This record gives sequence, C-alpha cells and structure tokens, in this order.
Amino acid sequence: METITIRDEFIKLGQAMKLAGLAESGVDAKIQIQEGFVKVNGEVELQRGKKIYPGDVIEFDGQQVKVEN
Repeated sequence: METITIRDEFIKLGQAMKLAGLAESGVDAKIQIQEGFVKVNGEVELQRGKKIYPGDVIEFDGQQVKVEN
C-alpha cells in the first residue's frame, strides 16, 4: 500500500487522486469518481469534493493509497 502525506487537516478526493498518481488530471479523477470506480475506506464514493482525512484509504484500479500527515 502506498502512502501520500498532506499538510492540511484534509484533502479533497480529486486532489488526493492526482497527488497519488491515480489520475493524471482533475478531469480524469472526476470521471473515475463519477463512474463509481473509486472507493474510500471500502465504500464507493461518487463525490469528487469528498474530504479525505489522515488514516483514510483510497482504492482505485487495484491500487490502495493511505493518507497521512
């Protein structure tokens, strides 16, 4: 499992996907999220602006990324 580090209290899901290299752009992230291909903590997430906090795990395309601060 990979990890990404954030400086703030939270990061939005679309931004986290770009930071982790799961999406090349915000548009790519938006499409993947809206199509239901992204999970946060094991649950399908359809909101690109979902707040992601340290300890949360993002899953996409067989990859898992944990958010830390």
